[in-house]
Amino acid sequence: MNNEPHVTIIGGGLAGSEAAWQAAQRGVKVRLYEMRPARATPAHQTANLGEIVCSNSLKSDEPGTAPYLLKEELRRGGSLLIGVAHQTAVPAGAALAVDRDRFAEEVTKRIASHPRIEVVREEALILPPEGPVVIATGPLTSPELSREITRLTGSTNLYFYDAISPVVDAETINRDIAFPAARYGKGGDDYLNCPFNEEEYARFYEALLAAESVPLHEFEQTMYFEGCLPIEELARRGRDTLRYGPMKPVGLRDPRTERQPFAVVQLRQENLMADSYNLVGFQNHLKFGEQKRVLRLIPGLEQAEFIRFGQIHRNTFICAPAVLTETLQMRAHPRVLFAGQISGVEGYIEAMATGFMAGVNAAELARGRTPQSPPRRTAMGSLTNFIANADPSNFQPMNITFALLPPLDEADRRRFRRKIDRRRFQVELALKDFEEWRAGYLSKVAVSEARI
Repeated sequence: MNNEPHVTIIGGGLAGSEAAWQAAQRGVKVRLYEMRPARATPAHQTANLGEIVCSNSLKSDEPGTAPYLLKEELRRGGSLLIGVAHQTAVPAGAALAVDRDRFAEEVTKRIASHPRIEVVREEALILPPEGPVVIATGPLTSPELSREITRLTGSTNLYFYDAISPVVDAETINRDIAFPAARYGKGGDDYLNCPFNEEEYARFYEALLAAESVPLHEFEQTMYFEGCLPIEELARRGRDTLRYGPMKPVGLRDPRTERQPFAVVQLRQENLMADSYNLVGFQNHLKFGEQKRVLRLIPGLEQAEFIRFGQIHRNTFICAPAVLTETLQMRAHPRVLFAGQISGVEGYIEAMATGFMAGVNAAELARGRTPQSPPRRTAMGSLTNFIANADPSNFQPMNITFALLPPLDEADRRRFRRKIDRRRFQVELALKDFEEWRAGYLSKVAVSEARI
């Protein structure tokens, strides 16, 4: 890279790809390391950059929600991945969901064709000795690099287990039972819904409790992320837990009975061809044979053929409050930044957002300037505030929620009595602050003339 300003990014997932694009768009040379296909992971199926391995949903894009706010900030900031997500979107009601194959293929093409990005297909085992480095190796960081990160951070890796939802062949779904609808009619008939009566639910519940899980290694603890619990773990919490979680029937009406089902499993379109559907919220750690037996007890899936069974894998993250600042830089080594799930966030758009910020800030460092964090009232600023200032004694990754944003003052709370109005007002305030930050900090960062 000679003497030009340059950045090294390790990891070609959502965060690493976004970071590489943002840095390159700001006139900085980027070397992006991705170990696939030279070295596989337990969850990825291709060598594409930005491959999504769990659900294909980027959550709600309904105005007034926290996920919408974060996506809107990314849209206004010029995020590559959010743009590609809209380009490859599939029907998903009020949510933004993508055709995961087309999404990753397009991200790979855009990154590989950028004149300022060099993609290196090999495993990075140590950090380069100089220049800004973004570590965005995600939840499946290799053991070798994990040891290097442990040495760098001075602490033992934390970890939890994340699960992947099953995917079924669309042609094997019984459409006489599964009916198209979205809850409360939002977004059209974008989901297929498998309805249970009370007797069918009882049979399914008992089979799920009795099903055999894949055994964990003796040295491994079971630490599931609360927002992504396997269905069998949820079921153990009580007979009706699933009915108030991923199997809640509210907002739906079975056309066969004209009544709300006792419980329901929603199926979300997996790709634009609509030839496969994933079971929403049905991540699990059951043996494959057990999955087939139990999941075929779902009404409408009696003859289902499974394209992919649920799986579970180890996810790695650092204790961010003990390590990082609001700019995602290490306190002890400011030239090193973290982004994505390894930085202490959970979720696709959260990975993209931290990648966005890390890429911008790494470019600033490469030019000898001082990085800035987004305003506190924005979704991005609230994420970085959580990363840097959460309680390190019991740190767990978080999705974007209104709980992370600053609360409204008492006068505004009295002015907006309804929660939905308060949240819309918080979104309005956040976007106002984001626009000021974009017009100031982001606009002062030189943007490449490279063709997008």
